[in-house]
Amino acid sequence: MTAKSASRKGHPIPAQLSTPTDLSPEATRAITEAINPLVADAFALYVKTKNFHWHLVSSHFRDYHLMFDEHADQIFATIDPLAERVRKIGGTTIRSIGHIGALQTIKDDDADCVLPVDMLRELIADNKSMAAAMRSAHEVCDDKKDVATASLLEVFIDETERRVWFLFETSQGGEVHTR
Repeated sequence: MTAKSASRKGHPIPAQLSTPTDLSPEATRAITEAINPLVADAFALYVKTKNFHWHLVSSHFRDYHLMFDEHADQIFATIDPLAERVRKIGGTTIRSIGHIGALQTIKDDDADCVLPVDMLRELIADNKSMAAAMRSAHEVCDDKKDVATASLLEVFIDETERRVWFLFETSQGGEVHTR
């Protein structure tokens, strides 16, 4: 493994970037490897949500447009706190669009036109996936005694579940049924 590809996983960490912490090097590595994909997925979900916000065509345009914008802002607001947690514990985080692409699990949607019902369906699934990944990362943080990162994740899980709830309720009316 090259130094460049190793650093994408959060290690080895250059001495100049090795923030002191009371967490073990193994804990820092495990938490970094759990959080960085969340940062990448937040970028990917932010772009997808903005894509749908910009390219929406619907009789519910105003409501969906505003909701997608609110959701995108909320998703974007998670990125910096998560990335900074990685740095605070001595890890390294996202460096580029390529790095995001290498770590993201949220699939891009490059379709020319997506029907509103399909937008809602995709965003429900992606936000559910994000909540599940956050829960998994929370388990890592609990195991490594990183209560600060775990606390952040608890707030972000709640916000993500709220987005799923709003998207699901918006989809009611016979158009989308996702459980």
